[in-house]
Amino acid sequence: MSRYLLESSRLGFRLWSDHDLNTLAKLNADAQVMRYFPSTVSKSDTSKWMKKQNQDFDKYGYCYYAVDLLETNELIGFIGLSYKELETSFAPCTDIGWRLATKFQGMGLATEGAKKCLEYGFQTLQLKEIVAMAPQINEPSIKVMQKIGMEFSGYFEHPALENYTDIKLCVLYTINKESP
Repeated sequence: MSRYLLESSRLGFRLWSDHDLNTLAKLNADAQVMRYFPSTVSKSDTSKWMKKQNQDFDKYGYCYYAVDLLETNELIGFIGLSYKELETSFAPCTDIGWRLATKFQGMGLATEGAKKCLEYGFQTLQLKEIVAMAPQINEPSIKVMQKIGMEFSGYFEHPALENYTDIKLCVLYTINKESP
């Protein structure tokens, strides 16, 4: 039996374990990776976040998964789904998101992984709609949203980013189960 909950051609999706902490903390401390976020993330907060993802999986049946490159079994970051409750007109909602180490960006891995998560969300979980959000300046993530078939739904000011003028204006993309 595979150690992975999901697999795509190059990626394995799994829950988080303690041995992932150093790798994810290094990724979260990388200013280039975190350039569209308010700040980098501490090792302590990374540990709390990993635990929350596993708890979310137990509660909802999905989370932002630890993602390994199958060829090397190397943790490359996360890709997955997350239940969000925000003070916005479209929440509560299920968000699709990703964060990859710099050396794994630009290889189509976020797109491949996001497509697998959409398939899982619609076919297995029977979700009706999945959203994605990012600061309007985050062009790499917006390109992934477009590549996986999501449609632009509008702009909004992210309630958690109101003190960050350069990233508070975000885009919302959506895809519905009926979409191709």
